[in-house]
Amino acid sequence: MDEPVIDHAPVRLTAWIRGRVQGVGFRWFTRATALEIGGLTGFATNLTDGRVQVVAEGPRESCEALLVWLTGTDTPGRVDGVTEIWDSPRGGYPTFEIR
Repeated sequence: MDEPVIDHAPVRLTAWIRGRVQGVGFRWFTRATALEIGGLTGFATNLTDGRVQVVAEGPRESCEALLVWLTGTDTPGRVDGVTEIWDSPRGGYPTFEIR
Protein backbone atom coordinates (compact mmCIF):
# COMPACT_ATOMS: atom_id res chain seq x y z
CA MET A 1 0.00 0.00 0.00
CA ASP A 2 1.36 3.41 -0.92
CA GLU A 3 2.15 5.94 1.79
CA PRO A 4 -0.04 9.09 1.70
CA VAL A 5 1.62 12.06 0.05
CA ILE A 6 2.13 14.93 2.48
CA ASP A 7 2.58 18.29 0.83
CA HIS A 8 5.28 20.27 2.64
CA ALA A 9 5.39 23.02 0.01
CA PRO A 10 5.01 26.48 1.54
CA VAL A 11 1.74 28.28 0.83
CA ARG A 12 -0.13 31.40 1.87
CA LEU A 13 -3.60 31.10 3.35
CA THR A 14 -5.74 34.21 3.65
CA ALA A 15 -9.02 33.67 5.51
CA TRP A 16 -11.84 36.03 6.41
CA ILE A 17 -13.91 34.87 9.37
CA ARG A 18 -17.50 36.08 9.82
CA GLY A 19 -19.60 35.91 12.97
CA ARG A 20 -19.11 37.08 16.55
CA VAL A 21 -15.33 37.04 16.32
CA GLN A 22 -14.30 40.43 17.70
CA GLY A 23 -14.02 41.15 21.42
CA VAL A 24 -13.96 37.44 22.32
CA GLY A 25 -10.22 36.66 22.19
CA PHE A 26 -10.44 35.23 18.67
CA ARG A 27 -7.16 36.76 17.46
CA TRP A 28 -5.32 35.66 20.60
CA PHE A 29 -6.53 32.06 20.28
CA THR A 30 -5.78 32.07 16.55
CA ARG A 31 -2.19 33.11 17.28
CA ALA A 32 -1.87 30.50 20.05
CA THR A 33 -3.23 27.80 17.74
CA ALA A 34 -0.91 28.82 14.89
CA LEU A 35 2.08 28.67 17.25
CA GLU A 36 0.94 25.30 18.60
CA ILE A 37 0.60 23.88 15.08
CA GLY A 38 4.08 25.22 14.36
CA GLY A 39 5.85 26.37 11.24
CA LEU A 40 3.43 29.24 10.57
CA THR A 41 4.06 32.95 10.26
CA GLY A 42 1.55 35.71 9.57
CA PHE A 43 -1.09 37.59 11.52
CA ALA A 44 -4.69 37.90 12.70
CA THR A 45 -6.36 41.31 12.58
CA ASN A 46 -9.79 42.80 13.17
CA LEU A 47 -11.50 44.41 10.18
CA THR A 48 -13.81 47.41 10.43
CA ASP A 49 -16.77 45.37 9.15
CA GLY A 50 -16.64 42.98 12.13
CA ARG A 51 -14.71 40.17 10.46
CA VAL A 52 -11.27 38.87 11.40
CA GLN A 53 -8.66 38.42 8.68
CA VAL A 54 -6.02 35.72 9.11
CA VAL A 55 -2.94 35.44 6.92
CA ALA A 56 -0.80 32.36 7.48
CA GLU A 57 2.27 31.20 5.60
CA GLY A 58 4.02 27.90 6.00
CA PRO A 59 3.73 24.25 5.01
CA ARG A 60 0.40 23.43 3.37
CA GLU A 61 -0.51 20.83 6.00
CA SER A 62 0.05 23.41 8.78
CA CYS A 63 -2.11 26.00 7.01
CA GLU A 64 -4.79 23.36 6.46
CA ALA A 65 -4.69 22.47 10.17
CA LEU A 66 -5.20 26.14 11.07
CA LEU A 67 -8.12 26.36 8.61
CA VAL A 68 -9.72 23.30 10.21
CA TRP A 69 -9.48 25.02 13.59
CA LEU A 70 -10.88 28.30 12.18
CA THR A 71 -13.91 26.49 10.76
CA GLY A 72 -14.41 24.22 13.78
CA THR A 73 -16.38 24.54 16.98
CA ASP A 74 -13.44 25.16 19.37
CA THR A 75 -13.00 28.82 18.43
CA PRO A 76 -14.05 31.56 20.84
CA GLY A 77 -17.18 33.50 19.92
CA ARG A 78 -19.22 32.20 17.01
CA VAL A 79 -18.00 31.56 13.48
CA ASP A 80 -20.76 31.91 10.90
CA GLY A 81 -18.51 31.35 7.90
CA VAL A 82 -14.98 31.42 6.55
CA THR A 83 -13.85 32.48 3.10
CA GLU A 84 -10.33 31.48 2.15
CA ILE A 85 -7.92 31.90 -0.73
CA TRP A 86 -4.65 30.09 -1.32
CA ASP A 87 -1.60 31.65 -2.90
CA SER A 88 2.19 31.50 -3.02
CA PRO A 89 3.94 32.75 0.11
CA ARG A 90 5.27 36.30 0.02
CA GLY A 91 7.36 36.19 3.19
CA GLY A 92 8.15 39.09 5.46
CA TYR A 93 6.55 37.76 8.66
CA PRO A 94 9.05 36.96 11.43
CA THR A 95 6.42 35.16 13.56
CA PHE A 96 2.65 34.87 13.90
CA GLU A 97 1.31 38.05 15.47
CA ILE A 98 -1.84 39.88 16.45
CA ARG A 99 -2.40 43.16 14.66
